[in-house]
Order: sequence, then structure tokens, then C-alpha cells
Amino acid sequence: MDRYELRRQDYSLSEDQSELQAVYVKFFKTRSSLEVVRAAEPAGFDKNLWEQLCGTGATTMAMPESVGGDGATLVDLSLVAEELGRAIAPVPWIDHICAARLLVRLGALAADDPETADVVEGRQLVALDTRVDAATGIRLIASGSIADHIVVRDGDEIVRLSFDTRPAKVDNIGRLPMAWVDPAAADRRTVLASGADALTEYERALDEWRVLTAAALVGLVEETMRVAAEFATTRYTLGVPISTLQAISHPLANIAITVNAARNLTRRAAWFLEHEPEYQPALPPAAFCYIAEEAPKAATMAVQVQGGLGVATESLASAYLLRARGWPLAAGDLAATAIQVAQRFAAEQG
Repeated sequence: MDRYELRRQDYSLSEDQSELQAVYVKFFKTRSSLEVVRAAEPAGFDKNLWEQLCGTGATTMAMPESVGGDGATLVDLSLVAEELGRAIAPVPWIDHICAARLLVRLGALAADDPETADVVEGRQLVALDTRVDAATGIRLIASGSIADHIVVRDGDEIVRLSFDTRPAKVDNIGRLPMAWVDPAAADRRTVLASGADALTEYERALDEWRVLTAAALVGLVEETMRVAAEFATTRYTLGVPISTLQAISHPLANIAITVNAARNLTRRAAWFLEHEPEYQPALPPAAFCYIAEEAPKAATMAVQVQGGLGVATESLASAYLLRARGWPLAAGDLAATAIQVAQRFAAEQG
């Protein structure tokens, strides 16, 4: 038997991975309360939380050892992303590490470069253009209003942009530090690479972003389910908990199925992207498309379970609903990603 065959079908975590997840469960539970999340909404970013997160080694762990990182796998990183999503933490960790890992692969970060440590350790933020449907011209970038550097595709070139005055944040449903970015208006524009190989590396960065964002949405959805289930077991009608009613219990069961299915698909996508990227290349966008479509449905159900309380602006359920709808929009039109899934499956079968 191929020594990887069992692992391909095994979604369990190693002891080290379980310990890693436990660390970030505790971190986000104690540092990213709803009050912290709400306070960060005007900027879409909590600088203090970001510095604390970087202090745990969350950015360093994601980088290759060649630039002073710890060389964590994508499955490891997906565990951190899941807890980030569970806490709807206002930090652009996924965007930053995917962009920084791309810079390393393109040779734009080197061990002997003084700027490298600033990026690896998170003192300088890097944003990534994650939209599938925009490769030229002005585009919306999820963390564009807070980034020190922005990595974009411009035709067949991969370009790093810097602005003396950062682009202004625009309001968005996901409460992200989103901004319109015009590559032609950048104060500094550096071509990092061009051609087919460069675009392939960029696509790899997008796949990593999709996997980690899918993991974050899994955590988000599971937390909405917990909130709804907790409410349903403490509210009574006709002398029984409303959780005993089929109109409540069956949708909650469907959410649990969604969480488990999406988690398994996301971890599978992460494992193959890490170890066998040429095998089933449609897995990363497929995982993203699945949970991006299901997350708003699950969060809406959680709001409905709570009735009038759920739609109150100060409720936890409403905060999760906004992000369940808004976070996937950082990829642009979801239909464009779905088309890419179909194209990759077709190419593999052809």
C-alpha cells in the first residue's frame, strides 16, 4: 500500500496538531470577545489583537524555514484559521500569510533581506488580491486599507504595490478593512515575476487562501450552530424546549452535517495542496465554494432560531451572519470560482 493512502482518507489530528488547536482556541476565546470585534468594526482591524496574535508565532509558523519561519503545513494553518473564524477575529492573518508565502516562492523575500523579518513576524502587513474575476485595473482588496504592501496580478505580471497614503476603507458587509486599489496610482510598483510560472504561483496562493478561508468559515458556522443550539435548549414552548420541535432540531442537525462535511473537505484540500497539488486540483476552490454557499444559510437559520433577539444589531448571531455573507465576497463573484472548479475537474478527467 502507498504509505500516503491511509492518510488520504484520515481526517484525525496528530497530538501536536490537537495541542496547536487548543492553544488558539484559548487565545481567541480570551482575546477576541464580541466587544473587541464590535470595537474594531469602523477600521475592520484590531492592531492590538494583531500584535498579540503575531506574538504567539502565528505568522512565523506559516513561513518556510528558509526565511526564519517554522514551516507549518497547510493542515496546521487550517486549524488556526478555524479558530479565527470561530471568534470572527478582526485580523487579516489569512491574507497576510498567503501573500507572504507567495513572496517567498517568487524570491521577493530572502533570509538576508532586513525587510523579510518584518513581514515574517507581521510587523509589516501584506495584502493579496484574492478576486478571481479581476486581473487588471482597479479592484477591491479585502485588507487593502491597512496593508503596507499589496500583491496583485496585473495582466501576466505579479506586482507588489506600496502607497504613501493607504487607500481609504470602504464599508462592506463583512466588516473587512476593504479598499479600492488602483495599481496605476501606487507610489511604488515592483514587478516580482511574470509569465506562466508566475501566474501558477499566484494561483497556488489563491488556493491556499481558499482553503484557509474555508476553514475559517467552518469555525464560524460551527459557532453559529452552538449559539442557536444553546438558545434552543433554554427556551420553552408548551412546557418543552423549542429544541425538541422538528422545525428547530432538523435545521440544526443539517448545520452539524454541513460543518462536518466542510471540515473534512477543507482538511482534505489542505493535505493534497500541501503534499500532492497535482492530484484533484479542484479541491481548494470546491471546498471554498461549498462552505461559502452554506455559511450564510446556516447563519440565517441561527438568527431565525433566536427570533427577534437574533436580528438585534447587538446580538452575536447577527454579527456572525454579516461575516458569513461578507467574508466570501473577498473572492469576488462566487460563480467565477464555481466555473473554475468545473474547469479543473473537466481537465483532470480529460
